[in-house]
Parts: sequence; structure tokens; C-alpha cells
Amino acid sequence: MSDRRQRQKQARAAAREAERKAAARREMRRRITVGLGLGAAVAVVLLLLGTFTDGEDLPEALAAFRDQPTACGGSLPEPPTGVRFGSPINQALRSDSTVTATVETSCGTIVIDLAVEESPQTVNSFVFLARNGFYDGIAVHRIAADFVIQAGDPLGNGTGGPGYTIPDEFPAPGFVYEPGVVAMANSGRGTTGSQFFVVTGESAASLNPTFNVLGRVVDGFDTLERIEQVRTRRQSGGVEQSLPVESVYLESVRITVER
Repeated sequence: MSDRRQRQKQARAAAREAERKAAARREMRRRITVGLGLGAAVAVVLLLLGTFTDGEDLPEALAAFRDQPTACGGSLPEPPTGVRFGSPINQALRSDSTVTATVETSCGTIVIDLAVEESPQTVNSFVFLARNGFYDGIAVHRIAADFVIQAGDPLGNGTGGPGYTIPDEFPAPGFVYEPGVVAMANSGRGTTGSQFFVVTGESAASLNPTFNVLGRVVDGFDTLERIEQVRTRRQSGGVEQSLPVESVYLESVRITVER
């Protein structure tokens, strides 16, 4: 092939890639517009900060996960958009409704019965983020054996969030975080955002009841077992061996409401 034809081929490939990225941006904006009801009388602050549509914009920790093999023979998903919000919109979830989240991961499906009556604002925020694709493509950044599996951070390093915090809805004193409980991670009072953890072992019973309960796993315990079997290494500068060396992703989160 001549140099000219090679350059033409490369130019066409670059144009196709540019169009793919532009289409991804348009689709992300369309989903946000539809999901938030923009154009209607809805006042919400939407912060388009540091979107990750282009691979070169990925945060360091997230890029490191994407450079690793995907666990359980899964495929590498599109990266999270990195979009952030000023606040969640009320999802009009009735306290007597059954609300479930079907989480598709690289290692299988997990179904969570959400605690809409006990933690209404926590569930409202999670449903809002899920419906707007916030969790799609996010990596599981912590697998602590016989303790918890943690995800929901778009940065991939345990410090990221959705752009807002939600009120504390801590369970009653004496609550036990037993296997199957799903709760929101935080770094102290008033700091709950998008990160959540699934309890996988009895050692989590030592946690104080200072984490909003999101719900309980009702199906997919085999998926949790597969995730727990993923190899890990010690966190940099820490003592906990919980950083996955094969990447597990949240591929999608589907919300179902039964009234």
C-alpha cells in the first residue's frame, strides 16, 4: 500500500473514531435531557465537569482499571461519562412500592431490594443516578474478602461522587450489617454520595450503624462469590489487600418499580 493510501486510510479511521465519540457525547446529553426533564419547569443544577467520553480524559485510577484484564471473562465496557449533578430529582417513589435494582456486572447479575421505606432519600438518589446512567462503566474499586465489595466511584480511587451529598439516614442503634446488606459508603457524617458497598462476610458486623442502608441482595449471591474470588493486591500506602488486579465493572443498573 502506498504512503498516500495509508494516510487516507488512517484519516478515514480517525474521522470514524471522532464521529463515534461525538455520537457518544450526543447520546449522553440526550439521556440527561430526557431523564431530567429539561425544557419543563424543573429546576436542577447539572454540572458537566470532567466528562470521561475521551479516553485521554480518564482519571488515573480509572484508566489503571481499564488497562487490566476484565474479570470473569467479561468485556471492557464504555467508560463512565463522568457527569456530575447539583442535586437528585425526586423520583416519586411511594413508600409502599417494591423497588428493585438489577445490577449487571462483569461477573454476573445482582438484584437488590431497595429500602425505599427505611431510607427514602438514599434510594431516591440511587434511582436517580441509575436512571441517568451514572453507574454504567464504573469499576469495583474494593474487594475486601469476608467483608465488603465496594463500587460507585466514577474516579475509581474511593474519593469520587455524583457532585452532591445526601442526608444521613442511619439505621437504628444495634443494626447489624450482615451478609447481603447493601449500604452507602461515607467518610463521616454528611458525606454520603454515590459509593455503596455490599456486605459479604460476618466481619462487617463490627461496623457502627453510621452508613445509610440502600437495601438487601435478593438474588445474585453466586455473582458476589465470583467477585470475591477476583485476585487483589494491597492498597498503595495501606494494609488492606483489596485492590482488584482484574477489573470488575458495573455494566448497567436497571430499576424496576412495582406499586
